[in-house]
Amino acid sequence: MKREPARRVFAEEFRDSNLSYKEGEGQYAPSYVITPTGAKCNRLFIVGVLLEKDDIGSESEYWRLRISDPTGIFIAYVGQFQPEALRALGEVEAPSFISLIGKPFILSREGNEALSAIRGERIALSDEGSRDFWVFDTAKATLERLKKFESGEEPYETARKHYGDRREKYKEMVKKALSSLEMDFAEIEEFKF
Repeated sequence: MKREPARRVFAEEFRDSNLSYKEGEGQYAPSYVITPTGAKCNRLFIVGVLLEKDDIGSESEYWRLRISDPTGIFIAYVGQFQPEALRALGEVEAPSFISLIGKPFILSREGNEALSAIRGERIALSDEGSRDFWVFDTAKATLERLKKFESGEEPYETARKHYGDRREKYKEMVKKALSSLEMDFAEIEEFKF
């Protein structure tokens, strides 16, 4: 069975995501989160600052993490079924730069409210340079999705029908993220809005 590639999505867009589905039948059928720009995510790769880690488990370790990028906060969970991530988490203190690979999911809450979160699979200490590279790479991936948004192709068409056209909002999000890098992106072709 081939692993799905880990998508790069900013926290603001992921926080706005509330559409998930399972492709196929059975317990091993892959599940996906579709984001407002049309990213079809079976797993995510993020790099940011670990702001908090709280053990919220009652009978065994179950950690809730808050990880910041330049656009907002990711919520991630790590427990006994992610032993590799659990071991690595024991060596990490907040605040520090970390990278995380994990499975996205949507928690339904009262009043039809949804919370997007990540089930962490791998965690590693990181650094500011790696976070900056991730911001650059994620900005590029987001703009590529926005260019394909009106193509009528999947998953962009599903995203457009579910969330509507929020391209301007996410272009502003990309600008905000890039401004955190203190670089001039005006001359780089991929970042011409």
